[in-house]
Amino acid sequence: MVTTITAGRLADLLDEDADFALVDTRPEESYESWHVPGAKHFPFGPEEDLEVDGQLEAFDEVVGDRDRVITICAKGISSGNLATQLESATDAYEVQAVDGGMKAWSGVYDHVPVDVGGDVQVVQVQRRAKGCLGYVVGCKETGEAVVVDPTADTNEYAVAAEEADLSIVGVIDTHVHADHVSGGRELSDDLEVPYYLGEWAAERDVKLEFTTLERNEVLAVGEREIKALYAPGHTSDMINLLVDDRALLTADTLHVNSTGRTELEFSEDAGKEGAEMLYETLHRTILAEPESVVVLPGHVTVTAEGEFEHGSAGEPIATTIRDARGEIDLLSLEREDFVDRMADAGEKPANYEEIIDRNRGALEIAPEERIELEMGPNNCSA
Repeated sequence: MVTTITAGRLADLLDEDADFALVDTRPEESYESWHVPGAKHFPFGPEEDLEVDGQLEAFDEVVGDRDRVITICAKGISSGNLATQLESATDAYEVQAVDGGMKAWSGVYDHVPVDVGGDVQVVQVQRRAKGCLGYVVGCKETGEAVVVDPTADTNEYAVAAEEADLSIVGVIDTHVHADHVSGGRELSDDLEVPYYLGEWAAERDVKLEFTTLERNEVLAVGEREIKALYAPGHTSDMINLLVDDRALLTADTLHVNSTGRTELEFSEDAGKEGAEMLYETLHRTILAEPESVVVLPGHVTVTAEGEFEHGSAGEPIATTIRDARGEIDLLSLEREDFVDRMADAGEKPANYEEIIDRNRGALEIAPEERIELEMGPNNCSA
């Protein structure tokens, strides 16, 4: 019987730089668009026979001189078939399969402390496969904290807070997300704490109950202050969160090497309206903050090779106002050029319209359907 490992254990092995061959059995299109770092491609279906038409020899060429093999596919079916047949056909390999496949890989997280100075405590909750970055932001003195932009894997944020000895007193979504299912309302219900959205969320027909954060409203979290800055562009309801004038949670307004795209809500005009809003937000609000302010984005791009385009999983993903101004080319463009550039943001996130409707509370999605909707790379950067 084939031994399985969890996706979390696979992440540990990758971090340890362990010696093994990771073999992805999905079709070429799926593999090319999104795979685990270092995975080799060997397409193999759930009904295929390894001993037909030189398949075993072809597999040997893919693996090379590695004697430990871990197989992975979308859900663990075809990779399980390959692992089973390898065990039967040869004793050349120690074989394991990833339980749950890429579905399970999509739920691997890292909890990363971020030092922003003062008595602010920040934990960045990184979702490896999607590049989603959520936060636990707390007060060192009182131990109170809020969770910002949680995914549907809400337990990750509860655990991150517990590990940091923080108690969650509120949950904030910065906007109606388009790339992943939010867990904000569910987490707030589970903990019986307020759920916050910016006041402009009402204009997007959000049907969930929420507490409004008005423009420039200051939310006290213990002895810390979190100020809601209206930051439209990626969406019309976007807010950014300024924490004690030390850190700015920019969600999909500003990433470490780009900006958020603008046509997911404003699709009728190819994002022009959103791009004009975003230009104003960036130059009149975000870049007006002191250069020392730490920028904590809501996403980092994950490449087709499964790696963070900036930084590494398990390390803080952050920049500063100073570095963003000097290093992000989009921020140096004149308004017209910026708007033109935003019209060509590339492939949209998978199933984004259904995800938006779910996050507005207008569409019911079962847990198993949620995972299917979110499968694939994140495409929120311009």
